[in-house]
Amino acid sequence: MLAQQRQAEIAELVRVHGVVRVVDLAARFGVSDMTVRRDLEALANKAIVVKVHGGAASTASSPPRDFGERWFRPPASTTHHREKNAIAAAAARLVEPGSAIAIGGGTTAMLLAQHLAGVAGLTVVTNSLPVSDVLHHFGRPDQTVIVTGGTRTPSDALAGPIAVTALQGLHVERTFLGAHGMSAAGGFRTPNLLEAATNRAFVAGARELVVLVDSAKWGRAGLATFAQLEEARIVVSDIGLTVEARAALEDRVARVVLVDPADRVGGAHRTP
Repeated sequence: MLAQQRQAEIAELVRVHGVVRVVDLAARFGVSDMTVRRDLEALANKAIVVKVHGGAASTASSPPRDFGERWFRPPASTTHHREKNAIAAAAARLVEPGSAIAIGGGTTAMLLAQHLAGVAGLTVVTNSLPVSDVLHHFGRPDQTVIVTGGTRTPSDALAGPIAVTALQGLHVERTFLGAHGMSAAGGFRTPNLLEAATNRAFVAGARELVVLVDSAKWGRAGLATFAQLEEARIVVSDIGLTVEARAALEDRVARVVLVDPADRVGGAHRTP
């Protein structure tokens, strides 16, 4: 089968099923995973599909007209979009099928949800409206999404006492949180007091905290600290971090993952 024919059939499968997996397509067409990934890359470049973790999703589903522009595929002009997307892709590789995780609010969290749409049997606890909508419209039918409720913040997160109460008693393997700023002295910060309290509840209910934060956030101030650096088990950032910032993180965090946004396959430079 010619590549064009195979890609046309893949596009039809995505249209019908909403989401397809690389492993299933490779078996269907009798080709390698790498060949399928090249096909998906070609279709994504034509805006026919959206690449997600382990497969591809439809760009023409039931969301409102502006849904894809605002949440599922943010414009490339979004601040540090390439870094955030590479960070989200690396973070998605930390998630195992069938696991229970929590995802907070923010642009990088929404991108993480996009990359997790194809992960089987996932349970996601979130206070983010964009995250819940991405997984609702594009996630696998065997995924479970639990939304906290609460007061809506400017970042489209649900926060405050209602959200904190909803999180009490819930236990997940990993919590993935973004941060408005970070520093050695101030830890991970947010400018919103309600979000700070809610993020602390997320941290309390997780076996491990994973912070997703691009290098531009180092040294940025925030009104409230929701976690100190050493409370994070893993920090996923990018190679734009200064030498000073890297040293501070590596001294206090168990594992630091630094991605190169120029690497199209999401390769990462890692410190153990």
